[in-house]
Amino acid sequence: MAAVPECRFTHRPRQARPAHLKYPLRPDHQEDAVAATTAQPTGAKPRRHIAVIPCRWGASRFPGKPLAVLGDKPLLWHVHQRCLEAKRLDGAVVATDDERIEAACRRLGIECIRTGEHLTGTDRVAEVAERLPAEAYINVQGDEPFISPTAIDDISEALEYKPPGTLAVNAYAELHDPGAVLDHNVVKVVVSAQSKALLFSRQPIPYPKGDRPKYLRQLGLYGFTGPALQHFLQLQQGPLERAEGVEMLRFVEHGHAVHMVPVLDDGVAVDTPEDLTRAERLFNQYGGAVLTRGAAGRSPADEEGAVTYSGDVEVIRSMVR
Repeated sequence: MAAVPECRFTHRPRQARPAHLKYPLRPDHQEDAVAATTAQPTGAKPRRHIAVIPCRWGASRFPGKPLAVLGDKPLLWHVHQRCLEAKRLDGAVVATDDERIEAACRRLGIECIRTGEHLTGTDRVAEVAERLPAEAYINVQGDEPFISPTAIDDISEALEYKPPGTLAVNAYAELHDPGAVLDHNVVKVVVSAQSKALLFSRQPIPYPKGDRPKYLRQLGLYGFTGPALQHFLQLQQGPLERAEGVEMLRFVEHGHAVHMVPVLDDGVAVDTPEDLTRAERLFNQYGGAVLTRGAAGRSPADEEGAVTYSGDVEVIRSMVR
């Protein structure tokens, strides 16, 4: 068997653990162990479709989020479990640039690849694609513990039948809750009659001036081939992606097709500590069983602080009742 290459990193002082991180970290001498990659030996048969879960520590709204605890396990564990429950995948791997996340994966028996620092999760997935051969890669966001395994399979299947010229497939679901429509942490998408993404935004789009619109939520669930990911790396971030912080806008701004796939998943993404509290309520409500379809929406109290078009809150709220 070929030797596993080393991945060295500079020692950093042990950092204080935020209060929401109940999950224990390893002692310093274990955290600082040399990180082993999971790249396959030369000549190994490429996998078919694999899930890649990009995880980083330094989220501005929720530092340390991947290791925040839901039930008795960190968020990333729940996402990994959903990927393992999908029927069309040949495995799931966490991709991170943080030794604390890597150490947790080791302890939990989760396959993990240590990457460099990247602008977005898709950039991180692209590095994994360079090191882990597969026919296609499913980017599953590490903050969606209730993601439906069936939705993951839907994206895998869509990759096999994607229209010519399509570089990515992306899942979406209809929004029915006004709080979610108004929440800037929920990315909305407008889809063409040919199922192509026209625009992504954190604002409520389309604007309800005339007909009653249907609001669609972009899920953090994307599918790519290896060549498409390499093309993604070659593209510059455009003004829309930089403004909105939505990486699929990179393809849209450069005129490339993103095929949108409807799935039955209402998802509860954990973007903030408040979202984690909401996820805990759902988790406890179902006796610790992970809810992966028809997740309950946000309460009226959850609408506070949402970014909206000034003066349009009631109009938008009436559109989704």
